[in-house]
Amino acid sequence: MADGLDADPDLAFEHTPTSDQSFENALAKARDGTRLTVDDAIELLTTGSDDDGIDPQRKEQVLEAADRRRAEVVGEEVTFVANLNNNVTTACDVGCLFCNFKDAAQRFERDHDGENDGFTKTPAQSREIVDDALDMGIYEVCSVSGLHPAFALDDEHRGVLETLDDPDVQYTPPEAYDVDPGTYVEQIDAMNVDGVHVHSMTPEEAYHARRGTDWSYEEVYRRLRDAGLDSVPGTAAEILVPEVREAICPGKIGAEEWLTAMEAAANVGLDITATIMYGHVENAAHRAVHLQRVRELQDRTGAITEFVPLSFIHPETPLYRQGLVDGGASDDEDELMIAVSRLFLDNVEHIQSSWVKYGDEQGLKMLSCGADDFMGTILSEEITKRAGGDYGEIRTFDQYAEMIESIGRVPVERSTDYRKRRKLDADDAPLGPLLGPRADGSPMLDGVPEQPPAADD
Repeated sequence: MADGLDADPDLAFEHTPTSDQSFENALAKARDGTRLTVDDAIELLTTGSDDDGIDPQRKEQVLEAADRRRAEVVGEEVTFVANLNNNVTTACDVGCLFCNFKDAAQRFERDHDGENDGFTKTPAQSREIVDDALDMGIYEVCSVSGLHPAFALDDEHRGVLETLDDPDVQYTPPEAYDVDPGTYVEQIDAMNVDGVHVHSMTPEEAYHARRGTDWSYEEVYRRLRDAGLDSVPGTAAEILVPEVREAICPGKIGAEEWLTAMEAAANVGLDITATIMYGHVENAAHRAVHLQRVRELQDRTGAITEFVPLSFIHPETPLYRQGLVDGGASDDEDELMIAVSRLFLDNVEHIQSSWVKYGDEQGLKMLSCGADDFMGTILSEEITKRAGGDYGEIRTFDQYAEMIESIGRVPVERSTDYRKRRKLDADDAPLGPLLGPRADGSPMLDGVPEQPPAADD
């Protein structure tokens, strides 16, 4: 379990990391390819729930089984995408205790007299940022943002919000702020440049985009799809167990609503991803239940293109500052999380290793623990950095090819949906992307592209 579990003895959960299964039986099922249960996952994540701590020999057996399964399912290719992160705003009042990305929305108001290190971008600025990055060859723009009180789904939604007199809806007209973020539809349309793949609108953002109405999530995602949205990131999942969400993000949408929103996105033809954010107050039982809920979602939709374990980065977060955790997951826990994800999610083809969370060395290790995807070039990353992460903001194609070939695997540029692929050879350096709308194989810059300052900086 995460080191942080020892930081707050007052947290008592109904779900505990115990089971009626044995580690040996769970491992045998994993090796045979039998569909695993929650009890099996608990045993594999803990290397035996009867003993404290992680057993090194048993851990290696789990990792070996996962690596073998990875080879059977996807072979020796390690994929990555040429992408840009364009976070639109840090304004957010949800108050999640694991997050340091947000800034109180009041700080962005015109009459605020204090300092504000956050930002909000207009749709025009978002378009310029994406347009510039397209010249570097990117294929995907990923956009995940705070829940700005002025955000509405579209003009019709804004009209509804302006007639409401309900503080629980959390709407403030854009004229109250120094910068108008526009609507979600306007931002998606702005980022939809020359056919770039737009990966945006988490379930939490979709909830914000329908507040004050009785619109279904299908209606919300249909309007966003028509504006240019191509796929939906499965972040905001954290741990899909109510008792954990109540401890770390009580103001956020619940587990059931997250699942409802993701299924709705799939129902209107959008690809989705799924994540787990682990290593804080949860235990192995919570992680196992989360995996079960993701697998059930995939059984219903078949729309999940990848699963992304996200190791909690703690140094600059309220959870750490308030003493609720004293650290994040250990390397052993990270490796087992990747491995058990591969073994448990028998219906999800791709498991991602996030170098932003793990760093290069440990990120490469995860590719021998069941992962087959190595994230993307990023070109900008604010969320992890503001939480205290220190593993950089960009990876070039040359770096990717060299790192992946160093562990005997095959580097492959991919599209967001994994349907387009191109193998690379480090001996052909300098390398650059070819799958993006404007990509011509030229090397990407060895740094973050220059971006126009947000208007409220």
